[in-house]
Amino acid sequence: MASENDEPTVPVHCEACETTNRVALSDVAASVERHNERVHDGEEIATVDPDVADRLADLVAADLGLLEE
Repeated sequence: MASENDEPTVPVHCEACETTNRVALSDVAASVERHNERVHDGEEIATVDPDVADRLADLVAADLGLLEE
């Protein structure tokens, strides 16, 4: 059972490295940036799983009231 202090993780995929890792939500942007800088000369290859990114964007938009008509 997860405790209240457990932070959600997000899947990050790098097609070039053929890897997928789960990264804490609060560290995902920095982690992806570090990987791409270190391994891919800054090219944006590693990314958050696109389905997860789309879902997060939908949740944020709904929370901000951007989807209300």
